[in-house]
Amino acid sequence: MDLTEPPTLEPVPPRRARGRPRKSAQERDDGNRRQELLRVAARLFRSQGFAATSTRDIAAGAGMRSGSPFYHFESKEALLAAVMLEGMERALQRQSDAMARAAEEVQRQSRVLSARECLRVLVRNHFDVLVGPESDFIPVMLYEWRSLSPTQRSQVKALKDRYETVWVPVLEALHASGELRGDVRLARLLIFGALNWTAQWYQPGERATLDALTDTALQLFLKESA
Repeated sequence: MDLTEPPTLEPVPPRRARGRPRKSAQERDDGNRRQELLRVAARLFRSQGFAATSTRDIAAGAGMRSGSPFYHFESKEALLAAVMLEGMERALQRQSDAMARAAEEVQRQSRVLSARECLRVLVRNHFDVLVGPESDFIPVMLYEWRSLSPTQRSQVKALKDRYETVWVPVLEALHASGELRGDVRLARLLIFGALNWTAQWYQPGERATLDALTDTALQLFLKESA
């Protein structure tokens, strides 16, 4: 070996960063744009209806060019399904958070939530989902359900079933205690029907507060506890 010549070094491959690769600035911006499209689409679908809302309307509301929505969604129908799926994902998370906060609160009092308290948390949160801030998503699902394809409807229904499943053991416990009369399955359907109709008439700031609505709903649904 000729020591007068520098040795040939093999190139060292760059070290791979651990975890997921960081998103580029454009990818992060695309995520924000998608969320803005969903928010605007939910508002317009709710106020104007799905059929009367064009992708041009949605793009204009989001401050984008008329063809931009198709970069994120293949069709207006796909955007509608995404609005409903987003709404149910948000509703599930908010319901879980509300129940967790309530459980933590009573734990500090060295007790557990009663079934009646659980129902109050669920009803109060449901009102917030329906008519609280950023509440356009779920009413769109209630109004435009028939506009989905069978596959899309199945996807949304799976999330809806998960949301309503949390209510079942609560209603069963109330039925066992005598506070809820009638068949639990029918009671659940009637309760959701009554609560969901609130999205048709409630105007924030002009009528009762959501806490007052919750109190009234519980008075209607449950027998007074002894």
